[in-house]
Amino acid sequence: MSKGTTRTGTALTETTRIHNIGYRNYDGARLGRAYARRSLFAQSLRGAYGLGRSARSKVLPMILFAVMCVPAAIVVAVAVTTKMKELPLDYTRYAIVTQAVIALFLAAQAPQSVSRDLRFKTVPLYFSRPIERVDYVLAKFGAMASALFVLTAAPLLILYIGSLLAKMDFADQTKGFAQGLVSVALLSLLFGGLGLVMAALTPRRGFGVAAVIATLTITYGAVSTVQAIAYETGSEGAVEWLGLFSPVTLIDGVQTAFLGASSSFPGGQGPGTGTGVVYLLAVLALIAGSYGVLMRRYRKVGL
Repeated sequence: MSKGTTRTGTALTETTRIHNIGYRNYDGARLGRAYARRSLFAQSLRGAYGLGRSARSKVLPMILFAVMCVPAAIVVAVAVTTKMKELPLDYTRYAIVTQAVIALFLAAQAPQSVSRDLRFKTVPLYFSRPIERVDYVLAKFGAMASALFVLTAAPLLILYIGSLLAKMDFADQTKGFAQGLVSVALLSLLFGGLGLVMAALTPRRGFGVAAVIATLTITYGAVSTVQAIAYETGSEGAVEWLGLFSPVTLIDGVQTAFLGASSSFPGGQGPGTGTGVVYLLAVLALIAGSYGVLMRRYRKVGL
């Protein structure tokens, strides 16, 4: 309803008009928090590979995905051609060997997932209704871990299919494949949580990229160097404990202790079952701690 005036000679006459602008009640289903959480998860997972975004956004993640899969395809081709009885690379070793590619993928996509929301101050819009802080964190955490799992499990699947085509022992290959999937699932949760924490600390994407690379790559280089020094100086007992200070060596230690993997530690001597329990507890603590830090971070920026 609006009011206006018309001039008739010197007199002002007040008129009233009613405008129907089409408002009506919404009678559809209220999808609620669960639907919003699933939608945010799916959107974030697709965004990690550039799906639903510009062509330019697809280039890097797709290249890195191809870089992860091509070596596995080459190994399969060689194994089938030469009729090998075993794969030259264990399933549990593949992610450790290609950890630089995984770190680059995480460094590129973790800031994309959370830093832009912080930079453009869209987080409060998510929390307005119906989504809550826990939904946002779970969706982002789950999407990043799932994106990493796709990246790391795809080459293992190629290796497994290739081993069956080469008529290798079905039971041995299935066991190795299952162990590899457990390893990369744990790696995806650990790396995904740490990557999101580093990225969420700053709205600047460049700083987030540098922080993720430093967390994964620099710590691995430093720990590996110190382990090598300890081994060469006769302090072999310290090697396995030094592995607790890098995400990559943590995963290496867990799979060596519990999944029958060979170790990349100096001398090839990874932690035993007793020390492996400490490794596993450290990994689980870091995953839970990453979730807790993200919850605390979004308590401050979102509300």
